[in-house]
Amino acid sequence: MEYFTLSNGLKMPKLGYGVYQVDPAEAQRCVSEAIAAGYRHIDTAQAYRNEEGVGAAVSQSGVPREEFFLTTKVWISNAGEEAAARSIDESLKKLRTDYIDLLLIHQPFGDYYGTYRAMEQAYAQGQVKAVGVSNFFADRLVDLCLHCKIPPMVNQMETHVFYQQKQTRIWMDKYKVLHESWGPFAEGRNNFFSHPELTRIASKYGKSVAQLALRFLIEKGVAVIPKSTHKERMAENFAIFDFKLEEEDLKALTALDANKSSFLDHYAPETAEMLSGWKI
Repeated sequence: MEYFTLSNGLKMPKLGYGVYQVDPAEAQRCVSEAIAAGYRHIDTAQAYRNEEGVGAAVSQSGVPREEFFLTTKVWISNAGEEAAARSIDESLKKLRTDYIDLLLIHQPFGDYYGTYRAMEQAYAQGQVKAVGVSNFFADRLVDLCLHCKIPPMVNQMETHVFYQQKQTRIWMDKYKVLHESWGPFAEGRNNFFSHPELTRIASKYGKSVAQLALRFLIEKGVAVIPKSTHKERMAENFAIFDFKLEEEDLKALTALDANKSSFLDHYAPETAEMLSGWKI
């Protein structure tokens, strides 16, 4: 495995396994199969309702805890210093661990400043090894960086070949915030897996479009957490460290950026209403 180094010196695997939309009843099996395929970075969240399955798979894997990198996220309905602190304790119990490697604010809504203070306290107490955010565009990211004690170390955002987050990335780099991708395949939208340019370049390397998409992001300095419930695809997604893209292909893929979300607009008031109304 290859690693990125966070601003506090912590090593984070470049490739992880995400469990967004993994049925809680299937989470333990899926994570166990991912571990067997070689994954050690597992990404979950309170809102996914499958932290228990992740914790069971990790604790029963036979792999030492220190070899894993576990990420979870605090949801909006747990926002605020006191509520977030309670939710962190609950996540630790569900994950069957004494510490979380990376804890993120899931969405930039609600009292996320109070949430971040609780995360900083958990970091100071050793319950959390690294802190960060998710879905924070440049304005809110910079504001948080300027008004917190411990600057966020990671920003997890929708990022794929058609939405590369180039503008926000400028500010992430300035404040030494690692860029992490959710949705690296755009959930197959925009004919992702049959796109002519993606299939052309992938075939050049004898790789799948999925492997190409992940390799592109990693070479751009972006951590990735692809999700699959099929162990064959888990293995395929893991096999991306045995090739390197040529400069002309990096340029061709970079040019595919449409700078538009395939899912939702975080600046839209309707998005704030929808996400804030989602209770867990």
